[in-house]
Amino acid sequence: MFRPTALTIGALLICSVSTRAQTINIWPGIAPGSEHWTQKEVTYENTPVGTVVQNVVTPTIAAYLPDRKNATGLGVIIAPGGGFVALAMSRGGVDVAHWLQQQGVAAFVLKYRTLEKRGDGIPSMDQDTAGRYAIADGIQALKVVRRHADEWGVDPNHIGIIGFSAGGMLASGVLLQADPASRPRFAAFIYGAPFGVMPRIPRGLPPVFMAWARDDGIARAFMPRFYDALVAAGTQPESHIFPSGGHGFGMQAQGKASDNWFDDFANWMRVIRVLR
Repeated sequence: MFRPTALTIGALLICSVSTRAQTINIWPGIAPGSEHWTQKEVTYENTPVGTVVQNVVTPTIAAYLPDRKNATGLGVIIAPGGGFVALAMSRGGVDVAHWLQQQGVAAFVLKYRTLEKRGDGIPSMDQDTAGRYAIADGIQALKVVRRHADEWGVDPNHIGIIGFSAGGMLASGVLLQADPASRPRFAAFIYGAPFGVMPRIPRGLPPVFMAWARDDGIARAFMPRFYDALVAAGTQPESHIFPSGGHGFGMQAQGKASDNWFDDFANWMRVIRVLR
């Protein structure tokens, strides 16, 4: 199967299988815990990181499905980053979905709830409090994708999750659920991990992939901490630590060591036998 590199990713994003996606709400009605939220969702196009969404009250998933003749039966939920006050929907969302489509993978971009954005920059916040809505949305998204598995051509037992930055903390909550049957088939953490108190790490977790850059001033302290906690609990993550790349590289080609992380991720999915 054709495997794109950083040199071809731009062409793939233009010539994807389909730029249209089926979008559905993940909760029946108002998402639990945000019944009294009054902020209005806003979308910004053409920012330096592509499309950015803020003030999300109604979480959704957008399904990007591969051509049926190339479909592998694998599904991956994608959680973009944004510090729980915004979502970088392009670089850590739709761009990743288009790449996964080319691998025959059904991709589901999760637009999860974010705190109301007030003022400039990322406000000081308790990460565990800020992230609890996102984690609840991630858990619910996995249930929804499994529920629609037949419709979307996905094996309900082969649905993984990948999270970027704050989306990595979301993915950790989905991975670390107490009930093994509720966990994803695998989880990938791209410059994102639990950014608050380290949660309890159960034994017997599904396979884990991690990637970050040494010059990442945001996640470089948290990624090794999470890696060590996983190892202490008996999990052996596949980890890729790049000498350069910074924070938020996503699918962007920068001419840096992190540019081909998605090739490493694809190879790892083949090793754990969820991708052929």
